Amino acid sequence: MDIDIYNHIRTGGTGYYEHDRGLIAVWGKEAVPFLDGMITNDMKTLDDGMQMLAAFPNAQGRLLAVVRVLRQGERFLIETEEATREKVYQNLFRFTFAGDFFVEDLTAQFRYFEFFGYVPPIELGEGGVRYEGGRSVGCFVGSEFADAFLETLGQLEVVSISDEIYETLRIENGIPLYGVDMDETTIVPELGLDGLISYNKGCYIGQEIIARIHFRGHVAKQLTGLIMSEPGAITTGSDLTSPDGKNAGRITSTTYSPQLEKHIALAFVRYDHLPEGTELKIGEHNATVKTLPFIE
Repeated sequence: MDIDIYNHIRTGGTGYYEHDRGLIAVWGKEAVPFLDGMITNDMKTLDDGMQMLAAFPNAQGRLLAVVRVLRQGERFLIETEEATREKVYQNLFRFTFAGDFFVEDLTAQFRYFEFFGYVPPIELGEGGVRYEGGRSVGCFVGSEFADAFLETLGQLEVVSISDEIYETLRIENGIPLYGVDMDETTIVPELGLDGLISYNKGCYIGQEIIARIHFRGHVAKQLTGLIMSEPGAITTGSDLTSPDGKNAGRITSTTYSPQLEKHIALAFVRYDHLPEGTELKIGEHNATVKTLPFIE
């Protein structure tokens, strides 16, 4: 890891990481009720120019994708991971014959830049879109404007982040990655992301199971953080145990945090062990539960 770049970001500087994300547009007279029936958040409350975090669940309340939705007048722009882009698009497009709304995949028209640290106001060019929330800031920049955008970043001393630094910052910020920290076996409330679910809206796919968990009890496990008490090789997929030897969860992502000077991990931890400060075991190693994110 280039520790100078990491320290630059963690001491007030800014870094960017260019990678693939999906951008899908939905519009039409019935776009609001259509989307409202598909995702976990309340589209009826989304004002023009505002955005919200949401999830696409299946009928069993399990996760298809985490998205951010931005409203631009009568058009809704849905941002999601590249791993879930096609799934989200097909999930939306297959219903277009049934109502007055339209769906278009805009991904190929843009390049995506994710930022860490302070993000100064930067001109994105025509059609550019900025997303916030979900513990990250990201910008879609039209392909024809991307070179000029990168030149501006250089002038502002915004540095490029390597894959290794991105992974460390991602975990420190508590950002789950589809296919690594979450997948179609994940029940949406298990992510524990603030603002992801509205429990006051009407029906949507998977709503019954998600609402039942909320109103009648709690999730069996939830994604949270772990801080290792001592150095040691902790691997993805390692099981967690309680002090009395019972299964307490499973690790999904690990890294070393230079700022905390500790190995840290994202993990699904069973409900009884979720309070911050709970001590758990990973083999012979000790770990402490930490509410996400690790670093504000």
